[in-house]
Amino acid sequence: MRYIDTDRHAVGFLRGLADEDTAGRIRTRIRLSRRERPGASRARIERIGNGKPLPASVVLWVLEQDDPELNALVWRFVGPDPALRRALARGVPFGPGRTKPLPVRPVHQEQEPGIPESYVRHGLVGALREADSMPSARAAGSMVLTRGDWETVGAAHDELPLPGYTRWVLSVRPDCPPALRARFGSHPKFTHRLRQAGVLDGPARYATTHAPASQVLDMLSVGHVLFPARVREAEDALRPLVRRHLAGREEAWAMLAMLARLIGTFHGTVPELVVTAGTTV
Repeated sequence: MRYIDTDRHAVGFLRGLADEDTAGRIRTRIRLSRRERPGASRARIERIGNGKPLPASVVLWVLEQDDPELNALVWRFVGPDPALRRALARGVPFGPGRTKPLPVRPVHQEQEPGIPESYVRHGLVGALREADSMPSARAAGSMVLTRGDWETVGAAHDELPLPGYTRWVLSVRPDCPPALRARFGSHPKFTHRLRQAGVLDGPARYATTHAPASQVLDMLSVGHVLFPARVREAEDALRPLVRRHLAGREEAWAMLAMLARLIGTFHGTVPELVVTAGTTV
C-alpha cells in the first residue's frame, strides 16, 4: 500500500529518525519513498497548510535563512500581518549579523501596507504610545522593522511602559527579541496570546508540544528546505522517542502508517502519535 501527501511525509520524517538498518527495512515494508528532492519539497511547501498562517516561530526560522526564494514562499503564510508583510516587501534581513536588504519580487513590493498616519504624525514611539486598540497597535507596530527599531522600542518601554495593546501586538511578533518579550509582561493573557500565535522556545518545543501532529510533521518533513539550520533540534528531540517506542518493530511502524492515514482526525501531539503506535500492537 502506498501512502500519499501528509501521511507519507509524516511517517517518512519519523522513519528518518530510526537507525539506518531499521529505516531501510521500514521503507520497504510500507513502501515509503526516499527524501524528496529540494525542488519537489518547495513545490509541496506551497500546499502545506492551505495557505493558513504558520506558527510565529516557524515563520521566524524560515526568515532567518534570508533566502529571497523562501521569503517569497513564506509571503502567503504570514496572513494579514502588516508588520511581516512590510518587512518582506522591504527585504529586511532576519539572520544574525546580516544588515543589507534582500532582493524582493516587485509584486510584493507593490503590496507593502500603507504607512500609518499615526507614524507620520507622531513618529515610531509616539505612534506606539498613541495606540488605543488592536488595529491601531498593529498599524503602529508594523513600523518596527529593524534591530535598531526594537532597541528603540525597548528603551521607550523601560522609560515608560507601552500600552497593553502595543505590548500584545509586539509580543506575538516572531522577531520580537525574547528578552524584550519577557519585559512586556507575564500575565496569563500574555501567555495565552503567545501560545495562540505559536511563539515557541525552539524547534524541539514545536516538535514535542505543538498540535495537531499532522501539521507539525508535514512542516518538519520540509524543514531541511525551510529551516535547515534549526530542524536538527526537532529531530534530536524526537529521535529518542521514536527509537524507544518503535525501534525495529516493523508491526509498530505499520501501525504508525495506518494511523497516519487517519492523521487528519488525530488532534494530539507527535509524541502522543508515536506512543499510540508503539503501544497499540
